[in-house]
Amino acid sequence: MEKKAQVVIIGAGPAGYPAAFHAADHGLDVVLVDREENPGGVCLYRGCIPSKALLHVAGVIEEARAARAWGVTFAPPTLDLDGIRAWKQSVVEKLTGGLGHLSRQRKIRYVRGAARLTGADQVEVATAEGVTVIQAEHIVLASGSRPATLPGLPATPRIMDSTQALELPEIPRRLLIVGGGYIGLELGQAYAALGAEVSVCEVLETLLTGADRDLAQVLARRLQRQCKEIMLGTRLEQVRESAAGLEVTLQAPDGQALTRAYDRLLVSVGRTPCAADLNLAAAGLAAGARGFVPHDAQGRTASRNIFAVGDVAGQPMLAHKATAEAKAAIDALRGLKVEFAPRAIPAVVFTQPEIAWCGLTEQEAADRQMAVEIGRFPWAASGRALTLGGAEGLTKLIVEPGTRRILGMGLAGPGAGELIAEGVLAVEMGAVAEDLALTIHPHPTLSETIMEAAESLLGQATHFLKREPKGA
Repeated sequence: MEKKAQVVIIGAGPAGYPAAFHAADHGLDVVLVDREENPGGVCLYRGCIPSKALLHVAGVIEEARAARAWGVTFAPPTLDLDGIRAWKQSVVEKLTGGLGHLSRQRKIRYVRGAARLTGADQVEVATAEGVTVIQAEHIVLASGSRPATLPGLPATPRIMDSTQALELPEIPRRLLIVGGGYIGLELGQAYAALGAEVSVCEVLETLLTGADRDLAQVLARRLQRQCKEIMLGTRLEQVRESAAGLEVTLQAPDGQALTRAYDRLLVSVGRTPCAADLNLAAAGLAAGARGFVPHDAQGRTASRNIFAVGDVAGQPMLAHKATAEAKAAIDALRGLKVEFAPRAIPAVVFTQPEIAWCGLTEQEAADRQMAVEIGRFPWAASGRALTLGGAEGLTKLIVEPGTRRILGMGLAGPGAGELIAEGVLAVEMGAVAEDLALTIHPHPTLSETIMEAAESLLGQATHFLKREPKGA
């Protein structure tokens, strides 16, 4: 390999490989470094894609069970764990292999190894063949993140992080999810559908703390039926392993000690940026208090030719944010006047039902003491939602008083992750409620709920009568 490049990118996940592709598409000489055989990163290998594959399997099982209410009864499923693992892996290999092919088509020099900085313009790569130092005009740090851990837990295969849980080692009889965020709840639902008795322990008082309560409650009601216990405001204190399994001590909100027995634990308490192995000091850089690499709106660090993008650059740790951020950084290093300044980054929880939101949330507005108007449309009034068994769903709009400019959108129900893009576009384009209300949506669809939520703000929703409070 030639030991010089215009751009060296460390990490080939949803930030790294789009950065490499974007740079190569604009004629730059690119070296892309990652430990895996092909690009894809945690998202494709150990995160977004394999988890959605398992969730699809779980969804089919749950839908078959729900079909009894529709007059169709299926026999209980027979699980072939080897078959499920093989299908999940085939999806991963197809996608990562495709990215490898695209990388070669773009003439990107892909290096499999561990990279670290040895200067402001040097990257050292340790491969199976030895160590190479590459001189770089520009360096992009896209090293991603890893599952956060809890101190004091015994070292045992019975305690899993999200990566290990996605390997589907077995379906435990009793599973405790430690953490009530989106990763733990997605995997908890998948394991519950596959036959595990699932409990959830969350130290905070609510599940899905980033989502508005009315949206999270739609999911919480489903989880109450699916899980054995959901313990909020409860702290994990101690775990002891025995031949019979794991004995867990929890502290309840009232300070009482609770003892429970489980076969496995899934620790899902967030993710931490992978900055420690980058040797930032060699380039005159240092990670911030939370481990992220400081940067400006272009992704540029204190070393002007080094950029940080994706999970290592800061919240939110989402693949689509990483991709957009990476492309902006490449445009900046190409000399364009650009910055990463989105008005709305969508968040999606791929549970059943799905939860999605973008822009300003109702809770954020309250925290900032901002005056807003809220338009809601309950899916119990949606014909399409009823045919899908999604009557508990909800669509809500957060708008600016007076102008009714769309500031945020939230959805709970089947397909919420697909629908939220309309909200992102509305926020980015500065649309107002009338724009959504006057846009003809196809019938019967779930997308109509967005139109009718906008209509409810205007006092004219066809399928929902907004009742004014007494004395208004």
